[in-house]
Amino acid sequence: MIIKFVVPGEPRAKARPRISTKTGIAYTPKGTIQYENWVKTCFMEQDGKKIDGQISAKITAYYSIPKSTSKKKREEMLQGKIRPVKKPDVDNIVKSILDSLNKIAYDDDSQVVKCDVEKFYDDNPRVEVELKND
Repeated sequence: MIIKFVVPGEPRAKARPRISTKTGIAYTPKGTIQYENWVKTCFMEQDGKKIDGQISAKITAYYSIPKSTSKKKREEMLQGKIRPVKKPDVDNIVKSILDSLNKIAYDDDSQVVKCDVEKFYDDNPRVEVELKND
């Protein structure tokens, strides 16, 4: 079984939990919750099937090209010759995507036994996700 879906918009990292200075209780930042909900919505609208067993994940993050980029550099970015060396890090992108899909696309992200991640530039920022039985 293969599941493919796209999360439109700039790739977002999973932020670290914050501690309330008043109560001392840890909480997940609002932006992280919103992005995880967006990933869930995209998955449910585009596929919505649950996958069992061992899973291989392929995650490709596409960042928007900065407006100040020269035409020559822009072309190199679109060709994949210049790749994003900026935040969020690939491990944090993976964490935000895979954690979002817990209990929805699979029972737990511990089922993911292989994960390929790449970062590119594009005019259409997004994250493409492919999950398949390994």
